[in-house]
Amino acid sequence: MEKSLTPNPDNLNSIKATIEKSYTIEQAAAMNPLALAYIGDGIFSDLIRKYLLGCGHQNVNLMTKTSISYVRASAQAQIIRALLPQLSEAEERMVKRGRNTASQVPKNANPSDYRYATGFETLIGYLFLCGETERMKTLIYQSIDIINQLDVK
Repeated sequence: MEKSLTPNPDNLNSIKATIEKSYTIEQAAAMNPLALAYIGDGIFSDLIRKYLLGCGHQNVNLMTKTSISYVRASAQAQIIRALLPQLSEAEERMVKRGRNTASQVPKNANPSDYRYATGFETLIGYLFLCGETERMKTLIYQSIDIINQLDVK
């Protein structure tokens, strides 16, 4: 039987409710750190792309190559190491949970950097899901500045 292309209002409402679901701090903190890192990675990558576009870049190939200098594991590890002193106890705890979670390290990544990068992404995902978007954005703005100052691009 062929699927209907006509949207089902009940299904659309369910989709909207799922996407717009809010989480308490406790619910977000209880999630699998890799699930938090998954959402954090997407958010960070998205905002880096928006930043590059806002800087006037129009060449997609150049933007892709430049974005890698911000989102690669070694850059994120440098970011989180620089941010650690200013994190709250709860934020630091999320970084440690992400950093200490067993995961498959890609062959081209330094294991320590990859773990710290996972901790950074976990923090971003946690802040996003529990509605701390202003704090999340502040840390991301600082992250961009950290990488820009290192001039490793």
